Amino acid sequence: MRLPRTLPRSLAGQLFAMQALLVAAVVAGCAFFAYASGRSQAEETAARQVRAAALAMAGSPSVREAIRTPDPSAVLQPYAEKVREDTGIAFVTIMDPEGVRWTHPDTSQIGRSFIGHTERALLGETFEETYTGTLGPSIRVVTPVHDGDRIVGLVSAGITVERVSTQVREQLGALGTAAGAALALGALGTYVINARLRRHTHGMNAGELSRMHTYHEATLHAVREGLIMLDGQRRVALINDAGRELLGLAPGSVGRRIDELALPAPLTGALLASEPRVDEVHLTAERVIVVNTSPVVGGERRGTVVTLRDHTELQALSGELDSERGFTQALRSQAHEAANRLHTVVSLIELGRVEEAVDFATAELELAQVLTDRVVGAVAEPVLAALLLGKAAQANERGVELVLAEDSLIDDGALPSSLAPRDLVTILGNLIDNAVDAASETTTAGVPVPAQRTATRALVTVTARTESGELLLRVADTGAGIGPDDADEVFRRGWTTHGTGRGLGLALVRQAAHRNGGTVTLGRAPGGGAEFTVRLPLAGRTAGAEVAAP
Repeated sequence: MRLPRTLPRSLAGQLFAMQALLVAAVVAGCAFFAYASGRSQAEETAARQVRAAALAMAGSPSVREAIRTPDPSAVLQPYAEKVREDTGIAFVTIMDPEGVRWTHPDTSQIGRSFIGHTERALLGETFEETYTGTLGPSIRVVTPVHDGDRIVGLVSAGITVERVSTQVREQLGALGTAAGAALALGALGTYVINARLRRHTHGMNAGELSRMHTYHEATLHAVREGLIMLDGQRRVALINDAGRELLGLAPGSVGRRIDELALPAPLTGALLASEPRVDEVHLTAERVIVVNTSPVVGGERRGTVVTLRDHTELQALSGELDSERGFTQALRSQAHEAANRLHTVVSLIELGRVEEAVDFATAELELAQVLTDRVVGAVAEPVLAALLLGKAAQANERGVELVLAEDSLIDDGALPSSLAPRDLVTILGNLIDNAVDAASETTTAGVPVPAQRTATRALVTVTARTESGELLLRVADTGAGIGPDDADEVFRRGWTTHGTGRGLGLALVRQAAHRNGGTVTLGRAPGGGAEFTVRLPLAGRTAGAEVAAP
């Protein structure tokens, strides 16, 4: 039968066992030291006590006088017992130089020889020894009794080892109680600390924590989505590589507050918000990111978890899809108009008006060909040329005329490969769309357009040329224009005069321009509307590619 594998003890349990053993070892060591020290001190105290008693009796005149009497025991026995009882020592024995006892706690031992050593005392020395006598092992002191120059007797006082051990045991009992209390208190404190640690580590052991940390680090560096963890003071507690890249942050951003990272104001507000945010689109200097925030709560606000997704490519593809959709709609409209014009030509022929039919068809053909020839002749960049023709068809459907300025000129190969065609579509396409919207409206944000303007044609003028090492793209309209108060806010995401769900185009224009090292400026068009000018450096152009503006 196979026994189940024992699960490894949790980190808190391991620490508790180690701390409990440590506390027990410390308490046991202290108890042993206290016991050894207490016994040594007890023996030393006993030796001092019996030495003092023996020396006091040996120097007493009454003892010398009693020794001179015919029966010293009659006087010395009561005296010795009184001293013994008063001092608490085990015995006091007074004897003659030959070792015959004159006193003893057991009167039957009087007259018998002293059991122990007396040689050193007979030489005039006071000495201490541990010896087993009639009362058992004892700590004793033997000292001589002098009468002038003669030694007329000896005094021995002692305490039994058993009495010393009894005193030590009493002290050891108190010491054991204190040691037990210290051990219990240490164990309780250790248990409380480890219970708290167990809650924080969720009962995992050191190996599991190490593996979790390894997986945690690997996951943070592997995921392509940005991840930021903010603490309760809105400081960056953790950020992965993707998060730093999406926000354009330096490696030392951990520990800094969100409002100290120089992020765009709307994005900073979203990260500092106390309520959760779901799939909010925000723009940084170079990216379109989708932000989700979720507060971390546990009785009180403890921080925020933020995830970031890069939608720059998706937004660019969406813009291209919108352009393609616009082209498709323009082609459908042109096909419809072409069918109407063809029916008109056929009807004129059926009515016998052949010359009028030829004139009508020729005029329509020349009108459609003028813009195409102008665009193809001035703009050799195929992406820009196709974009302009498509936008011209869309504008015509809305009653707006799109024209290419006379000074527009971009030669083939003038644009470097580093300037992405997708960014050109984003910049010029959004500017033309906004200009067509403005030119086709008779009101802007509820303010009527002056009557003299409504009498003129709706016009959007596009300038595209290279000059002084830069690509210049300018779009002007005959709309109502943009007021001075909105000049600083127009590039902010969400700014629009067309209701909710709009207001991203100009923000994307500024982002694409910044990504390519360019600038975007807002001015007033000659026709009274808005005029946006974008300048992009041609750092990668080849020699002779730049063409001077006419």
